[in-house]
Amino acid sequence: MRRSMNRRELLAGGSAVIASAALAGCGPRAEPERPPGVPLSPWDRNTTAEEVTEGMDLSGRTMLITGVTSGLGFESMRVLAMRGAHVLGTGRTLESAREACAAVEGRATPLVLDLADFDSVVNCAIEVQAMEQPLDVLMCNAGIMELPEARQVYGIEQQFVVNHLGHFLLTQRLLPQLMAAEQGRVVVVGSGAYKDAPETGIEFDNLSGERDYQPRRAYGQSKLANYLFVRELARRLEGTRVTANALQPGVILTNLGRHLPRSRQLLARMIGWTFMRSVEAGAATQVYLATAPALAGVSGYFFKDSNPFLPGGNMENDELAARLWEVSEEITADWLLHSPSLAA
Repeated sequence: MRRSMNRRELLAGGSAVIASAALAGCGPRAEPERPPGVPLSPWDRNTTAEEVTEGMDLSGRTMLITGVTSGLGFESMRVLAMRGAHVLGTGRTLESAREACAAVEGRATPLVLDLADFDSVVNCAIEVQAMEQPLDVLMCNAGIMELPEARQVYGIEQQFVVNHLGHFLLTQRLLPQLMAAEQGRVVVVGSGAYKDAPETGIEFDNLSGERDYQPRRAYGQSKLANYLFVRELARRLEGTRVTANALQPGVILTNLGRHLPRSRQLLARMIGWTFMRSVEAGAATQVYLATAPALAGVSGYFFKDSNPFLPGGNMENDELAARLWEVSEEITADWLLHSPSLAA
């Protein structure tokens, strides 16, 4: 069985973030700026994934979720499978993926996916393609956060590889399956930590992270990359039936914070209950983006609390998004050889 502790760990950015979030929760919340023409939902920060899918029958739909072994990925798989979807759930090992898939009611198929290993990403995509069926949803959920020391994979800082490049490659490889669906959707789980990215946005001259490595800043850069990827992907998908959107799930107790210092995890456990949301509520927005009929033609937006908002700054920098796409293609070129490229 999965360790219950996995769902009691931390998705918080440290004591400073915890304190500021707690204080913010004590006062009135400013209404975020909404993009015009994008439907609003009746849901809020306390709505659960079960509630946003109440009454839905997802039978006949196939949805791939990365990182289903705990936290938001597991809850998303549980709810979507319960509503009738066939969920392809990935874990870094077949054993962990099997264990998670066996713990939900409904149809869930385990797959191996290590986002830090591009060969593993390609093999996962090949396994999905061998099923010879459309892919209705690709939910890019898995990630790592705030590694205490800089680590490199393929010469690139590991958070950037796992959180952005691995999902970039997986999406590219599975585009034919998404395009074969009646209305394919790419859903990318981002984070409010995009605000902690470097002022320049993406440090293309320091993707190794060797210069002045700061765990929170590196994580923020990878989360900024998540939305810039979605923004450019949506632009390139214009005229197709496939949409792409990203989201900020909020501050939640999950296993994502396993690399944080013990002192910061302890602080979160002590005061986190005052403002953190449950895993059930945290998974609502990504499940909403994967299933809501009202979003069938909505693409290229950022959501929080199951509603769109304009994040501003580098998150809406189209030149930065285009350059990130080009650099990402260059880095993963050897693994994209048999993948259809989207025209610029």
